[in-house]
Amino acid sequence: MNTQLLDEIRRQGSLELIARQLVEGFITGLHKSPYHGFSVEFAEHRLYNEGQSTRHIDWKIYARTDRLFTKQYEEETNLRCLLAIDCSSSMFYPAPQHDKLKFSLYCGSALAYLLHKQRDAVGLCLYSDKIDEWTAIRSTRSHLDKIFGSLQRLQDQGVQGQKRTDIAKVLHEVAEKIHKRSLVVIFSDMFEQTDQADQLFKALQHLKHNRHEVILFHVTDHQTELDLDLQNRPYEFVDLEDGSRVRLNPSEIRNSYQQQLLSFHNYLKLRCGQIKVDFISVDAQTDYFEVLQAYLIKRTKMH
Repeated sequence: MNTQLLDEIRRQGSLELIARQLVEGFITGLHKSPYHGFSVEFAEHRLYNEGQSTRHIDWKIYARTDRLFTKQYEEETNLRCLLAIDCSSSMFYPAPQHDKLKFSLYCGSALAYLLHKQRDAVGLCLYSDKIDEWTAIRSTRSHLDKIFGSLQRLQDQGVQGQKRTDIAKVLHEVAEKIHKRSLVVIFSDMFEQTDQADQLFKALQHLKHNRHEVILFHVTDHQTELDLDLQNRPYEFVDLEDGSRVRLNPSEIRNSYQQQLLSFHNYLKLRCGQIKVDFISVDAQTDYFEVLQAYLIKRTKMH
């Protein structure tokens, strides 16, 4: 990869350009899915390529233009995917342009571009304690542009007040809204109330019961959120989702804090494994290109 070009794209801040740079010339044909076929919902025309079946040629268009076009339908796809991105206030930590949300937006953009490039269908769900934005799952270029526009606006506007998280509630709604078997890719820091853990896994089971495949990217800032690696001095910690504050010295609680976080992380991983949800723990400060590349290569070998 041309590092200078990537740095320039990053400075420009266009999610579509970043996604294209990540995907093109690097990964193709990453999945093998059994879902094929044509539905009754027309999407768009495409130029006929030699060797394609003539079954879906639009002969009326040919009569008018003397050019061969095939009809593209919504189900002419190998895969249907919904990208579900947590945009609650805690996702904007630790700092603008280095936060968990930015990491999630970049990975989500790359996946959306990759799916479209493979003629797969993609949709978007932005959520906090409710579904804030929802798009259908479609495969057209105009729909991909709509997704990029939504992700770009979210990146540009930054944090908007205090927005809590209710992942369980949202995932139950998602399970009810998707009517066809799909891949659901979730990005979240999973910072829920501890008594909500069981509800979260009931929601994940709801998705699995409806025959969806689920991938969960658990995105955190490992240095400060998992290791509590801060200077030995008093800090005032502020809950970004409800505004509550507490003042303490990290060294006084570091050991017990790390044990609780490790226990929670292991619990997430174990329960996801039990219900066959692919669980990926990632550091928001890691290069998103490396994380996505490693996961997709691993996924390719599994299929």
